[in-house]
Amino acid sequence: MIDWFDFIFHINVRHVITIIGIVSIIIMLTFERKKPEAALSWILVIIFLPITGIVLYVLFGQTISVKLRLRIRRKPKFDAKVNKILYDQLKLLNNEAFELKDTNMEKYVDLIRLNLKQNGSLYSQDNAVKIFTSAYEKYRQLLFDIENAKESINLLYFIIRNDDIGRKIIQALTKKAQDGVIVRLCYDEVGSILTSPRLFKPLIKAGGMVQKFSPSIFFLKLQANFRNHRKIVVIDGKIGYLGGINIGNEYMGLKRIKNWRDTHIRIVGSAVKMLQLRFFLDWLYVFDDEDLDDFDEEKLNLYFPSKIEAKGSTGVQIVSSGPDSFDDEIKNGYMKMINSAKKSILIQTPYFIPDDAFLHSIKIAALSGVDVQVMIPGVPDKRFIYLGTLSYVSDLLNYGVRVFKYDGFLHSKSIVIDDEVSSIGTTNFDVRSFTLNYEVNAFIYDTNIGIRNRKIFEEDLKYCTEITQVDMDKMSKIKKFMCAIVRLFTPLI
Repeated sequence: MIDWFDFIFHINVRHVITIIGIVSIIIMLTFERKKPEAALSWILVIIFLPITGIVLYVLFGQTISVKLRLRIRRKPKFDAKVNKILYDQLKLLNNEAFELKDTNMEKYVDLIRLNLKQNGSLYSQDNAVKIFTSAYEKYRQLLFDIENAKESINLLYFIIRNDDIGRKIIQALTKKAQDGVIVRLCYDEVGSILTSPRLFKPLIKAGGMVQKFSPSIFFLKLQANFRNHRKIVVIDGKIGYLGGINIGNEYMGLKRIKNWRDTHIRIVGSAVKMLQLRFFLDWLYVFDDEDLDDFDEEKLNLYFPSKIEAKGSTGVQIVSSGPDSFDDEIKNGYMKMINSAKKSILIQTPYFIPDDAFLHSIKIAALSGVDVQVMIPGVPDKRFIYLGTLSYVSDLLNYGVRVFKYDGFLHSKSIVIDDEVSSIGTTNFDVRSFTLNYEVNAFIYDTNIGIRNRKIFEEDLKYCTEITQVDMDKMSKIKKFMCAIVRLFTPLI
């Protein structure tokens, strides 16, 4: 006969905590509806490393706190206004009554519809898009636009460094705040963890509003995942910036890595309204003193001008994704582009760690005769993650994809298909960007921009070395083993 009292009394407290933790996290995994391979990987980690696995999951894996905070921060009145506009455009697209200024883009109506339906991304055709391939160019233009701002400046960055360019931009913002311009600045808590809040004191003193982006709550605030990787600037509701360039000297090659290549864009036109909306949704996610539902018509027109002077004829959709999204919207857009390509696919990315679905779409394109070329860094910033990228290179080569190493660090995140449709933004071609981080991209429908992106790719090829299967075979056994080990961890999302 079992003495249950004696049995319970002698149970190790550590075992009880472990059992409770495992059961709780299995319930969380079920509730979060993670992909089966990711859920299974986490369960195995927790079973074999109970205490460590639980801590790792809380820091890196769970999404409950993100989804909970999203529900708290919903803006039902404002959502209704936006949804009405989205529905009207979707109705026109479905009835083939939407007039495309560029008839070459008629073949991409299904991509436009996808982004509209899954992400609520309005399609506008009055935009002028300028591409920057160096941080010097971007910072110079950004400072000029800040200095000429009349009403409002909204900025969101993953990284803001307390260095020469960081201080210069904060000084420019401080001066505009002193002049009465409304300045909002949001930066990611983890991305800018080395930046002291003292950097922003002059701006705050001048009347600027500064907030950290940290979507986690309570003890989960230390989460390393679910970071806001977006880089957004909107000036007077009329000029917008997004892309790969944060605020820091390293983006100009002034730190450890001297040869740094990046891509950023400046938009003038109606697409800026969608970029402004994305900024405000993130801003109000962490700032309680403002509410879009309380904005009157005058205030809405200040940030979302009803009339924007047309500066161009480029079609643009602003698409965002993140752990709070229903689906992997930007990845879906990428895959739709890849599946639509007939001639060429050119990809630039600092990290190439795709999931199976994305990898298969590239393989199918290559097997179908599409010229697929992928450019990755030759000098990595994160050596461990770079091993994961190398583990996928052989997969690509086996299917006829050409892979190139840039002589330096390539931080550009771009794709262009058939010289017609491009996407430039903050999203890397890896699982972290597709699922874990908050990202934003511009999908650009314009042959001139497509050709410009191809020429940028071709210019970069002058500084590249092609990776062949012979090169992969020459890798040491230890390095091949390390690549395989890193690849095993990619489902742990």
